[in-house]
This record gives sequence, C-alpha cells and structure tokens, in this order.
Amino acid sequence: MKPFELLEPRTLREAATLLHAAGDAARPVGGGVAIMLMLKMGVLQPETLVSLASVEDRYSTIALDDDGQLRIGALATLRAIERSGLVRDRIPVLAQALRRLSNVRVRNVATLGGHLAHADPHMDLPPVLIALGASVRVVGPAGERVMPLADLHAGYLETVLARGELIAEVTCPVQGSRRAAYLKCTTRAADDWPALGVAAVLEAEGEVVRSARLVVSAATDVPTRLSRAEALLRGVRIDDALLARVGEAAAAEVTPIGDEHGSAAYKRELLDVYVRRAVRAALAAR
Repeated sequence: MKPFELLEPRTLREAATLLHAAGDAARPVGGGVAIMLMLKMGVLQPETLVSLASVEDRYSTIALDDDGQLRIGALATLRAIERSGLVRDRIPVLAQALRRLSNVRVRNVATLGGHLAHADPHMDLPPVLIALGASVRVVGPAGERVMPLADLHAGYLETVLARGELIAEVTCPVQGSRRAAYLKCTTRAADDWPALGVAAVLEAEGEVVRSARLVVSAATDVPTRLSRAEALLRGVRIDDALLARVGEAAAAEVTPIGDEHGSAAYKRELLDVYVRRAVRAALAAR
C-alpha cells in the first residue's frame, strides 16, 4: 500500500475545502470499508486521506425533522440505522433491507454516506431510498445543495458530486400507510452482493394500487425506476395476469448488465420474476 497523509478536519465544510484543494490526490474516508479494500488492491493510490471521523456529531444522528421526515446523517453507521427505533417505526422496509446487507461486522463501521457515494450498483439501500422518495443534502466548499437521491448516481462507480462535495445527510419521507418491500437475489450467501435487487413502494386500498414506485438495482449501472411497469399498476386491482404483464414490462424497459453474479440474460429473467414478487410482498406488508 502506498503511504499517504491523513488529515482530520473538525467540520464537514473544512473537509470539503481540503478535498477541493487537493483535487484527485485526495479521498474522503468515513467508515473506510470500500476505500481500504481499494487501497489494498492498488485500485486507489491517493496522496491524502481526509478523515470524517471528527466532524460535527449531527452528521451521525438519526432524527425527525420539522416536516416529519426522517433525517439520517451521512456518518451514521448502517448498524445504527438498522437498530434505530425511529427507522423501525417510521421506515420499516429500510430496517428490513439492512438485515441482509453484508454482515454485522461491515454494518458496524460502514456509513450511509459512503454506501451511497461509492456508487456501486450492487448496493442495497439506494433502490429502497429512491423508491421512498429520499433526497440528499450535499456540502461543498462554497455552500450546499439538495437533490433527489435518484439524481445522485451518474454511472458505474460514478456520482454527480463535484470536486470537494460530500454527502451530509439523507432526508426520507416516512413510510406511513405506504406498503413497501425490498427483495434481492444472491447467487452465494443470503447477505452477499445481489445479482438483482428490486424495491417496491405502493399506495394501495386493499388489492387496488393507487400509485407505485419500482426501482431495480444490480442489474443496471445505476438504480433505475421502472416507469412502464409502474404505469401498469396504477388504479387497478392486482391479479396474476396483471403481474405477468408488469414483470414483462419491467424486463423489457431496461438493458441488464452481466457480471460475476449472472449474465445479462439471466438478470432479465430474474427481473421479470422479482418485480412480481416484490409487488406481492409490498401488498402483503402492513
């Protein structure tokens, strides 16, 4: 591993300023799960690491904001989110998804901000949060901005974050009366990287869906809304024939990517099946 300088700023804005000044020679580090693996593999060789461990405590907290939405600091660990009573009560689908996200050792140190900024399409939480309508607040040297989480990822391991910008927090509407589910298919252990992930968030009365948000991940370079499949669900009663059309529409509207978890053709078949299952699972959730 190439030697590097470690900086420990006291504020998130200071960290952003240091990263902006250093450019490509520096990288931020929160929990350090992904970046340490890349350092050991020689994929990254930064001259400077900017630690976020000592920035303001508020970026590690989980709380309700004045609008009743859940605000999760980017430095909150995945384990803290999983165990949060607020998360379990207000966004149960998020807590459920975390139980099969890697293993508890990783969740104890990995942070939400790093999970999202890494932009690996196999991450479990982006499709869930996007389906729920979450947004991210980003801090940079010159100020801050808020964007829908759906707009954060630009491609494989790429985000729209400018030089020096850091994710500060995620704001997510509570689940409320919406019914939600996240299903993933793994080819090895149950908590492994998914070959496919599907999040479904529905507003429904009985078996009739009023609105739907479906998001697929792992089969595509970025988490992707399945708008055609969503349109088929609106205002109708769910039955097997309709779900067959929804699954076919989902499989037809994206171009799957093949990788070590499965070929593109395999993932297309998975998408057809798992979209149907996710809708059924969401309808069954209370």
